[in-house]
Formats: sequence, structure tokens, C-alpha cells
Amino acid sequence: MSFIDIIKAFIPLIIILCLLYGVLIVIKKYGSSIKGNKQSGVLIKVLSSQMIMPKKFISIIRVDDKLLVLGVSESSITLLKELEPSEEIEQTYVNPKKDNNFIELLKNNFGLR
Repeated sequence: MSFIDIIKAFIPLIIILCLLYGVLIVIKKYGSSIKGNKQSGVLIKVLSSQMIMPKKFISIIRVDDKLLVLGVSESSITLLKELEPSEEIEQTYVNPKKDNNFIELLKNNFGLR
């Protein structure tokens, strides 16, 4: 095998890699993202999520103007309750207080009071 034969073998590989990289860029730019972007006119936002067992959570989400309490497990999502939007829920989950310092947040996350 000569050097020219090796180059001829690598040219298709380089072209395919460039095409794959181009497709990746297009998917990243125009692909859909679930992080709070509007998709088909519906805004979905996770307000709070609490783990109750390994791989099992209770989450409060907002879908348009509805607040939903969901039970989320590895294999299913179950609607537990639909809440009426109130100021208390809005203040607690949508606009939580930001006046906690780092030590207070650390104590709260480790269950220390």
C-alpha cells in the first residue's frame, strides 16, 4: 500500500465525520429542548421536586395556569392532585425567598435545623 492509497481510504472517513458533526450542530441549534421553552403553545415548568424514596419523587409542576402534584417513579407518572393557584403557593414555589445564606441552605439540605 502506498501513501496515496492510505489517503484515499481516509478521505471518506473524514467526509462522514464532518457530515455527522454538521448534523449534530443542526440538532443542537434547532432541536427541541424541555427546559422551560414553549412547545406547541404549552409552557411546562417544574416548581418543586422532593425525593420520597430512591427513584421516586413528588413534583409540583405548572402547566399553563394549572398547578399539578405528580408522583414520579422510574416507570410511571401519576397525577396525585390538581391544586388551585393561590398566593401562598406562588410565593413558596414560584418566587421562593432568596434571603437564606449558604450556611442556612446547607443546614436545610442536610436536615439540620
